[in-house]
Amino acid sequence: MNDTYRIYVRGHIEERWTDWLGGFSIHRLENGTTELIGPVVDQAALHGVIARIRDLGVPLLAVDRVEASRTGSSSGAQSGGDGRR
Repeated sequence: MNDTYRIYVRGHIEERWTDWLGGFSIHRLENGTTELIGPVVDQAALHGVIARIRDLGVPLLAVDRVEASRTGSSSGAQSGGDGRR
């Protein structure tokens, strides 16, 4: 199962790096940062993407796992047993 991650870096990355970054979509934002969004199969793959970002020489700002949509499914909202919804 793939998890989707959102990664923010300082500066703008050109879209030509999409394939090299494992198929992450690249969105240049007006505030001078770039948002990368894409699936990773496991933590090793995530570390690989982060290493490639490092190799580009752009500062890493944030890495977030994107929550799956809960619309139409209540199982994900209650599976943790921690009372959060």
